[in-house]
Amino acid sequence: MKRYILLIIVSAILNLCVFASVLMAQNPEGQHIEMADTFRSDGKIYVVVLVVAIVFTGLILFAVNTDRKLSKIEREIESLKSPKDS
Repeated sequence: MKRYILLIIVSAILNLCVFASVLMAQNPEGQHIEMADTFRSDGKIYVVVLVVAIVFTGLILFAVNTDRKLSKIEREIESLKSPKDS
């Protein structure tokens, strides 16, 4: 199960990298994005980056927590299936 979560995280990071490269390819060096320039000049770009980091961290923590709960349930099911030696 942990391999699947790791696979999902790695694929999400790769998707973000591909998405970022596509966006950079669409914006040649000569052009400026007004909204990004405004965020940078006002110092609000750090707020945007922080919010994205918090959301991403929350998703990772949710996935890890769900994996732990599922592992616990799987162990309980296995213990119920196996014959108990008394």
